[in-house]
Amino acid sequence: MSETFLDLTDATVRSVSVSEMSNNIYLVTSKIDGSQLLIDAADDVASIDGLFSSASSDSEAAPTLAGIATTHQHWDHIRALHEYVERTGTVTYAGVDDVEGIAAGATVDITVPLKHGDFIAVGSVALECVHLRGHTPGSMAYVLRDSGGTTVIFSGDSLFPGGVGNTQGDPQRFTSLLDDVSSRLFDKYPGDSLVLPGHGSTTTLVSERPSLEEWRIRGW
Repeated sequence: MSETFLDLTDATVRSVSVSEMSNNIYLVTSKIDGSQLLIDAADDVASIDGLFSSASSDSEAAPTLAGIATTHQHWDHIRALHEYVERTGTVTYAGVDDVEGIAAGATVDITVPLKHGDFIAVGSVALECVHLRGHTPGSMAYVLRDSGGTTVIFSGDSLFPGGVGNTQGDPQRFTSLLDDVSSRLFDKYPGDSLVLPGHGSTTTLVSERPSLEEWRIRGW
């Protein structure tokens, strides 16, 4: 399982894909102060440990785990959450409408339930929380706007290369998700924003924008 690495001005982003579901786990490290945010403790504690080991020199300051943010409640994104919270006692973040699902699926009480427009502080770095309704009721994307000009969108299972997340054939949920992705991501952030999804490869908003109407017509 190979790691990937993104070197920004304010932060580094490391990721690893784990499990039979090829879940992407991300680790954001603030370069100035060493604060770290883990995004989706999906599975495979050893691989998560490896991310932290790889990031140990990403800041001149000693690394400190500031929290774990979960993009949504589905089981494949939370299988290592309980163990990591038990081990570290760290703060946990997730969309308010997915808190009960995470408690049921991972036996973890979310410390900070999030609403649209909230921010997560990771030392000197802040990630904006974007509520994308449809894949799950409380799905959140987390957006890092680096001072060097790069915007990174951790989209969970709400936006992928080639389409939005699965809404189980429900037209209302699909329309809700596509509307939110269109207005809250494509209409707000720069076209060259990197989209780092919960599974699969990185893309950009500008790469996906021409397909928005096609997705709406096909209904998934």
